[in-house]
Amino acid sequence: MKIKDIVNRDLVNLSNCEQEPIHIPGKIQPHGFLLGITQDWKIDFCTENVAVYFDISHIQMLGKDFASVFGSVAQEEILAYIKGDEVQDAFPLEIELLGKLFQINIHVSDGIFVLEAELLFPDREKLADAYKQTIQFVSQMNKTKSLKDLCALVAQGTREITGYDRVMIYRFDEQYNGEVFAEDCREDLEPFLGLHYPHTDIPAQARELYIKNQLRLIVDINYEPVPIYTVDDKEGKNLDLSLSILRSTSPIHVEYLKNIGVGATLTISLIHHGKLWGLIACHHYSEKNISPEIRLAAKLQGQFITSQIDIRQSNDEYISAQKTVLALEQLNALNLPILQKSLETIIAAPQLLDLCNAAGVSIVSRSKIYKNGSTPTDEQIFKLIEKIAEKNITDVFSTNKISDHFPEFAEDENFAGIIYHSLGNNNNDHIIWYRPETISEIHWGGDPEKSIVKDSNGLHPRNSFNIWKQIVNNQSNVWKSYEINAAGQYAHTLQNQLILIMLSEEEEKYRNQSEILKETNSELENINWISTHDLQEPLRKIQLITSKMLSELDVISTESISNSLERVSKSANRMSGLLEDILKYTRIKNNRDALGNVDLNEVLQTVLKEMNETIAENNAVIEYENLPEVHAVSFLMKQLLTNVIQNSLKYKSPERNPIIKITASQEPVIISNLFKVYCHWVRFSDNGIGFEPQYEKSIFKIFTKLHTMEEYTGSGIGLALCKKIMHAIGGDIYAQGKPGKGTDIIIYFPCDPKDTLLPINE
Repeated sequence: MKIKDIVNRDLVNLSNCEQEPIHIPGKIQPHGFLLGITQDWKIDFCTENVAVYFDISHIQMLGKDFASVFGSVAQEEILAYIKGDEVQDAFPLEIELLGKLFQINIHVSDGIFVLEAELLFPDREKLADAYKQTIQFVSQMNKTKSLKDLCALVAQGTREITGYDRVMIYRFDEQYNGEVFAEDCREDLEPFLGLHYPHTDIPAQARELYIKNQLRLIVDINYEPVPIYTVDDKEGKNLDLSLSILRSTSPIHVEYLKNIGVGATLTISLIHHGKLWGLIACHHYSEKNISPEIRLAAKLQGQFITSQIDIRQSNDEYISAQKTVLALEQLNALNLPILQKSLETIIAAPQLLDLCNAAGVSIVSRSKIYKNGSTPTDEQIFKLIEKIAEKNITDVFSTNKISDHFPEFAEDENFAGIIYHSLGNNNNDHIIWYRPETISEIHWGGDPEKSIVKDSNGLHPRNSFNIWKQIVNNQSNVWKSYEINAAGQYAHTLQNQLILIMLSEEEEKYRNQSEILKETNSELENINWISTHDLQEPLRKIQLITSKMLSELDVISTESISNSLERVSKSANRMSGLLEDILKYTRIKNNRDALGNVDLNEVLQTVLKEMNETIAENNAVIEYENLPEVHAVSFLMKQLLTNVIQNSLKYKSPERNPIIKITASQEPVIISNLFKVYCHWVRFSDNGIGFEPQYEKSIFKIFTKLHTMEEYTGSGIGLALCKKIMHAIGGDIYAQGKPGKGTDIIIYFPCDPKDTLLPINE
């Protein structure tokens, strides 16, 4: 039988460390030994150092039955521990092997049972002691409010439990640069609290292993790796040690730790929402190992943090978020006229800045700019909107470093961060919030640009960890998620206001035209009578003059003919003038914006995508069938569907999750309704609180609310806007309420001249 080691001998340096296969090093740390056992209990992998623990070498063990080496009793104990394929990882198995007591951790790797054995700790802490320390920690944890306070407590508690010289809570940013977020260390050590470290310190494959294996231990940084041997029975045979406790560490990482003077480490992964949020990094400046009980207690410390991240971050943001919520409520409660000049009231409201803690804000509507606070010049605002449009950003955009997206604005100190929202209307209306440049300092643990050192022996990790300051320019404070959300909510409200203004103006225009037409028709009746009467008089004169001229042709003088013709010409001119005046009245036109074909399925998908978070927050279900193509205006349909769905979610029942069912006529049909003819209908049915039948008409009136502000927030314009939208396109909308059961909203659409219609009764 041939044997071979599986040591990975590929040369590793910083030029290829990101591709280093650290999960298959083929060697372990020497404070224990490793066995790889097949499903039929043959010893297929074995570390060279088994001879240190037993009077048998790895060569003699390989290929043997486990029971023939360690006895059937030991095999039965291990079988009972793993329960078939179910491996317990909370506590290692305490077992006697060939007269010595060991603690064994077991996991499965590609069908191989991997047994990692360490000598049993003679004076290890008992579970009761670890439990007592945990209870004390939980009691103290409940007294902390912020995430930073909790992390500081965990750092202190972990150091007390483990006895390491330094314990750090290490938090990653989106690029996996790290920050020492909390720390507890010996008084004689230089603190690392607040220092930042580049993402290159922990490469991608190492971060992946931290997610798979949440506890990593290096007992002695100066250890000599122990090779793993196996039966040489197939090419490329190896053993994945991703879940190993004893796995040997990358030589690059060992060199890095030696450069900062560390003697032993313990690393606990902090996993949040399936991603590596951070690490509990424990450093000792000499050799150190800890018992399984202490390892478990330290691991629990990490789980305390990850279980509290969402709660503590929410607490940290709560006070600021309350200010935003209040500002949003006050803005929505403004009593605004449905006029373009209402934008002057909106822009002057301080709540518009408080909404997202901005320094300035601008609203662009109908090529006019309304501004408040610290803003760019009008020319820069128009240029910014133009650049945003060039990037095909048609709805929402936010950044705290505008120079990354638009370098031409890098030198403008008035704004480094923006939140932009298009307000519809063919991309002619916009609102932008601004934040100025905030110059900040970042303290790095060494120059991040010099994280690699090159010498005659090749590339190595940096050996200088002196504090290095970086000055950060051209960026503002980061926009918080609740600030971005509040800006989006008010942008939607403002968009509704602008649509209402537009609809109101259109309504006023048509009303004025109607009044003018009524007045004109009335005048035309008079003019027709007057003009008919007045036309008769010049006609009679023409007839009399021409008759007289014809009867006196023999005796009439040239002068008399000239006078008569002049009188005929004057009468004809008078008739021409009268006819021209009549034509002026008949040229009055009644123009309506051109309607086009709109696929409601596409509009609905856009609305559901934009409202995805709101729907999820309400645990709502939207059920819908195929919707028709209608004769309408696309952006108005988006507003219509958004408002109807929002109305159903707002007035959901507290007793059940909201369900909204959308049904529709599948083919164009003639629908006779109140002496009007429509071609399509769409029905929205919800299971909300409903309403009494007597309110079926009044709920569409602007600012009409059936409930108090304390019960349901809102301005009362949503359904009124729907009514105006449908009237604007020649359609209509109705509501049917069932108290305690839900509401039906039925929408009727105008006909497209190309439709082939079938009559139905409804």
